[in-house]
Amino acid sequence: MNNSFLDFERPIAEINDKIQALKDIVDESPELLPQIAKLTEEEKKITQKIYSRLSIWQIVQVARHPRRPHTADYISRIFSDFDELHGDRMFGDDSSIIGGIGNLGDDPVVVIGHEKGRDTEEKVKRNFGMPQPEGYRKAKRLMKLAEQFSLPVITFIDTSGAYPGIEGEERGQSEAIASNLATMSELQTPILVVVTGEGGSGGALALGIGDHVSMLEYATYSVASPEACSSIVWRSADFSSEAADAMKVSAKELIKINVINEIINEPLGGAHRDYNLAADNIKANLITNLKKLNSYKLDSLLDRRYERLIKIGK
Repeated sequence: MNNSFLDFERPIAEINDKIQALKDIVDESPELLPQIAKLTEEEKKITQKIYSRLSIWQIVQVARHPRRPHTADYISRIFSDFDELHGDRMFGDDSSIIGGIGNLGDDPVVVIGHEKGRDTEEKVKRNFGMPQPEGYRKAKRLMKLAEQFSLPVITFIDTSGAYPGIEGEERGQSEAIASNLATMSELQTPILVVVTGEGGSGGALALGIGDHVSMLEYATYSVASPEACSSIVWRSADFSSEAADAMKVSAKELIKINVINEIINEPLGGAHRDYNLAADNIKANLITNLKKLNSYKLDSLLDRRYERLIKIGK
């Protein structure tokens, strides 16, 4: 079975394998084209059926899909003339956070996001998308730069959490996250947040305070991973599925309690099936909401941000 499919997608994978096998010989047997078209339509219907009734635990699996687009994939497709900036001016550069200046349409913006990396070598370089304190301090530096030049800030969230190692604790991990929360809550420029994959713990929240928070359809956002919750509550990681349900980590649940403002539709079968369409959907969302935020005066924008924060959970 194609390893890009998850376990619950087995029926889709079986049809996809048949389609690929026929495509390999269609040049010699063009009469197979109608059969390929029929199987393609069948694959679409089965995918729609499966994805219309995903459990929260299955959504967690989609959010973690190894081929799911990352921040770098979205930056290259959404922003023009992106110029990456490095370093926190205190310790070093953290590659698990990408940040820089680019153009969203005609508007210059500052873009910041988690980056997990794709192959093994890059994953190690990016620390699997788990930032150290210098990563969050780099993000804060770029936010203040955006404020200085009146540039909107756009953040992409995709991390299992901040790095939990002793090095991060020695360099002030909790302080760096808390400082970002304080900075974003009062930053005098519009902030747009998009949760694209995993939104895990304080590592995600450190980039998550904004004027408008959107979330991809099959992304997750929670105070801890379902496995961590299961280990704490049930003293075993075997109840991760139950934990995911109880924590309500999906976009459809989070919008009900005002944690997020909007859900962005994904391509059929998840963002990893069509990078370009997923990026187009995010770009349209960002352009629309940035236009709305730019219509507010600064004092009104900050008041609105405060009101959004205190309504979370109601």
